[in-house]
Amino acid sequence: MSLIRTPQTPWQPQGTVYGPLLNFRREWDLWSPRMAQDPYKAAPNAPVLYVKSANTFNPRAQLVLQDGILEVDIGATVGVVLGANGQPQAALLLNDWAVPHSSYYRPPVKFRCRDGYLGLGELRDWADLDVAAWTLRVSCNGELVQSVDFAQLKRPLAQLLAEVAAFMTLQEGDVLMLGTDCLPDGTRPRARAGDTVRIEAPGFAPFSQTVVADATHGGAA
Repeated sequence: MSLIRTPQTPWQPQGTVYGPLLNFRREWDLWSPRMAQDPYKAAPNAPVLYVKSANTFNPRAQLVLQDGILEVDIGATVGVVLGANGQPQAALLLNDWAVPHSSYYRPPVKFRCRDGYLGLGELRDWADLDVAAWTLRVSCNGELVQSVDFAQLKRPLAQLLAEVAAFMTLQEGDVLMLGTDCLPDGTRPRARAGDTVRIEAPGFAPFSQTVVADATHGGAA
């Protein structure tokens, strides 16, 4: 798998992008009282994954709102690009944008897989990164709105990889996200048209995208 990329041809995933739900302890704890309820009646005993389809891949500096959507959830995370041996080869900052919704067990595709809803930062070789230092700073219009501490993962990367591999084969070029954290009230920070969201972490180039309205679909600021 080539990691060569230029400003003219920014890197985009060559395989499938997977994201795990409920992979931060705070959100897991918030949802725990409901896990025994219908329809599941128990906590999940394996990673619960969703897919970000190719139409979501967005290395550009803008996220365009569509169909009158007024705000979006910010989903700052790290995506791990897998090599031929199923082990990390590279990583990048991601913004896993989503339309705000109430279900994290079975999130509808229409909320997570809209055009451009996976912001792609700059790729970094795995050997250049210090995994232990992964704390993301998320700002909106220059104001800190969230700190994402990967020491709080429910399933750290090695465990997540092993448990996913137990029921499916990850291919070279696939990207496994580590999950997005919530705020203390269970929501995620949100952005509206005109807002600029910036994600920073040690070892990565800062990654920013500005949310803009799509006039052709009646988007509003």
